[in-house]
Amino acid sequence: MTIHFPFDNTYARLPERFFARMAPTSVRAPRLIRLNRDLALQLRLDPDRLSGPEGLELLSGNRVPDAAEPIAMAYAGHQFGQFVPQLGDGRAILLGEVVDRDGIRRDIQLKGSGPTPFSRRGDGRAAVGPVLREYLVSEAMAALGLPTTRALAAALTGETVVRETRLPGAVLTRVASSHVRVGTFQFFAVRQDVEGLRLLADYVIGRHYPQAAESDRPYRALLDQVIAAQANLIARWLHIGFIHGVMNTDNMSIAGETIDYGPCAFMDAYDPATVFSSIDQQGRYAYGNQPRIGLWNLTRLAEALLPLLSEDEEKAVAEANEALVAYSGKFEAAYHAGLRHKLGLLTKREEDPTLAGDLLKAMAENQADFTLTFRRLSDAAAGPEADEAVRSLFINPLAYDAWAARWRERLSHEPQDGATRQAAMRVVNPAYIPRNHHVEAVIQAAVERDDFAPFEELLMVLSQPYEDQPAFAHYAEPPEPHERVYRTFCGT
Repeated sequence: MTIHFPFDNTYARLPERFFARMAPTSVRAPRLIRLNRDLALQLRLDPDRLSGPEGLELLSGNRVPDAAEPIAMAYAGHQFGQFVPQLGDGRAILLGEVVDRDGIRRDIQLKGSGPTPFSRRGDGRAAVGPVLREYLVSEAMAALGLPTTRALAAALTGETVVRETRLPGAVLTRVASSHVRVGTFQFFAVRQDVEGLRLLADYVIGRHYPQAAESDRPYRALLDQVIAAQANLIARWLHIGFIHGVMNTDNMSIAGETIDYGPCAFMDAYDPATVFSSIDQQGRYAYGNQPRIGLWNLTRLAEALLPLLSEDEEKAVAEANEALVAYSGKFEAAYHAGLRHKLGLLTKREEDPTLAGDLLKAMAENQADFTLTFRRLSDAAAGPEADEAVRSLFINPLAYDAWAARWRERLSHEPQDGATRQAAMRVVNPAYIPRNHHVEAVIQAAVERDDFAPFEELLMVLSQPYEDQPAFAHYAEPPEPHERVYRTFCGT
């Protein structure tokens, strides 16, 4: 009896110009690193069979599941501001779609599964380091409560890939609400393929934004809803100190999920100019630039949709601009609402953004750790006896003292008691994030010693980011100077 994937592949029913049909490239000696058993169950898959020999063949690309229709998706995109008219899945194969236990349609994709027509002279493979990074960070994001792609499995290939050096190869099985990107719309727009553009827009509306179909202007409604989803997502990135690292339009999901975890990272000390990506030489995608880049990317989406917004070009541009103007307000509302919750403010006052902004300014000037500052504020909200743990994070503790006096005065106007406030703050201020030095240590152990125990332990800790875990308290600490990671790498 073979493993059953309940595939129902709607994207593969679109016209052939949307993708290239092809199977994954087989690998020499696959070995399972990890299967996400809970996610397998959510997808209505059998984790016991998936973790066995037949499952390993499927998860490594050596066999294609029954009812799969493997494709590499076509798309274009702006990469660091420069438009490339054809990109596409250069090292990924979409096996098909399943409907999970909640009735949500999910893509199942192999990443690192060999070359495709879109590989552009690449080998189509992935090294184990980027696979482990994406597994850890995407699952951490899910545990933190952010919209994200998920990791179903990671497997070694028994082969090496050549980057700066020879590295163990691996395949990631990724799950997403879909893999349609801003760049997918750009692919058809640059070809002036209005029929393809309309088919894609109708597909996205049906799959992700069915309420837009009820509008008398469904394509404008689609644009509005994608703008709202991205504004909310990027605000939530900022709330946890996340830096995507490569916010090209081909890495921006239409579904409003975080996708394509390449040189991503989380801040330690707060600094809006923080950049980790080795390929972001100019800081285009720095932490504090992400809201602006989000709007830039959405403007490219609006440009692609112009032929659908109106046959009159002037009216179409006016529609697009009207939709885009709403982005800043939506982002600011989501961002400041999140900051209020992080500060224990359940009511809304006009001075709250200034109060939050002044804390962030003091943190930047004093190199205070972003995650720990907010986590320890959760305890300080219950009473000033916990202030010392926060002020110790500041080079000049008096900077915290001056701000804390204003914060406590503001808290005096809130209705809840200290214990209630503390509990509310602890569910939005995590103790654990995938700190770069721990992620790099996990990768080093895997590459140099074939040791995946550190990966398993870190993954376990990150699965409960809002819980105190005394036995693993060191995972919450910022790096020592000699442990700091200044650059992260994409892996392609």
